[in-house]
Amino acid sequence: MAQDPVLLFKKGLSFYICCDICLIWRNIVISKPILFLSKAGKLCVPAMNVNDSVTKQKFDNLYCCRESILDGLKRTTDVMFGGKQVVVCGYGEVGKGCTAALKAMGSIVYVTEIDPICSLQACMDGFRVVKLNEVIRQVDIIITCTGNKNVVTRDQLDRMKNGSIVCNMGHSNTEIDVASLRTPELTWERVRSQVDHVIWPDGKRVILLAEGRLLNLSCSTVPTFVLSITATTQALALIELYNAPEGRYKQDVYLLPKKMDEYVASLHLPTFDAHLTELSDEQAKYLGLNKNGPFKPNYYRYTFPC
Repeated sequence: MAQDPVLLFKKGLSFYICCDICLIWRNIVISKPILFLSKAGKLCVPAMNVNDSVTKQKFDNLYCCRESILDGLKRTTDVMFGGKQVVVCGYGEVGKGCTAALKAMGSIVYVTEIDPICSLQACMDGFRVVKLNEVIRQVDIIITCTGNKNVVTRDQLDRMKNGSIVCNMGHSNTEIDVASLRTPELTWERVRSQVDHVIWPDGKRVILLAEGRLLNLSCSTVPTFVLSITATTQALALIELYNAPEGRYKQDVYLLPKKMDEYVASLHLPTFDAHLTELSDEQAKYLGLNKNGPFKPNYYRYTFPC
C-alpha cells in the first residue's frame, strides 16, 4: 500500500475493509496514505475514518492497551513491575492506558512528549515529563506509543543498561530502530517466541520484544469486549456508507457521525447492567438537545481519567 496506494484501493485490497463503493479503516497505519490520497484528490471512493471515532480511539486505544501492556510484558519476560523505572514515549490514548496500568502496579513512570497539551496532562496525572536521553541510562523498560518513527535510536540503545526491556505499543515496526541492531558486532539470541536478547560486545543484553512490532498484537491477548466495540463501529460505518443516498458522501474522508458513536456505546451498556437517565422534555429544551441524542456536539472532546 505504501508503494502504490491508489492501485491497491482500486483493487479493493485495503488493510481493513475496501470495496468498489466505500472504504473504512480502524488503524493509524493506514490513516496517513488515505489522507494523503484525499488531499491529492486521488481517493477513488468515500472513506470513513473509524480510527479517530470516539468509540475506537477512547476505548480500544486506552482501555485495551491498559490491560494488554501488562499481559504482553508478563507473558514474554515475567518481569515484576513494582519499583521498575519505565519510560513511556507518547501520552496519547495508548500512552495514557500504559502509564495508568504501570503506575497502578508500583512502577516509577516517566513520559516523553512533543505536544505541550499532552505533556501538561501527564504532569497533572502525576508523571514526570522528560527527554528520553535524560533517563536512558537508568530506566528498566522503554515503551513506545507515538505513531512516529525512530523514537528509540541506536545511540540510545547503546546507552541502555544491561537487562533493559524495549517494546512498542504504538505504530507498526517503525518506532524502534531495529534495523540498526542488525550489525556484525551485535549478537541476537532468541530465548523464546517473540523475545530476543541483543548482546553487545561487552556482554550487555537488551531484551527486544516482538522485533519492535506491536506488543499487544504479537505477545498478548486483546480483550474481546473492546474488540466488539471497535468491530461494531466498523460495521455501522460500512452500513452508513453503503446505504447513504447518492451524493451524501463524496470521494473524501469522513468521521463517524456522533449519533452512531453514541449508538455503539449504548449497545454495550447492557453488559454492565447500566441504565441511562432519560431527559425530560423540559430538560431537553433547556439544553437544546434531542431527547434521543446526539448529546454532545462534534467538537466535544471526551476526557478519560487514568
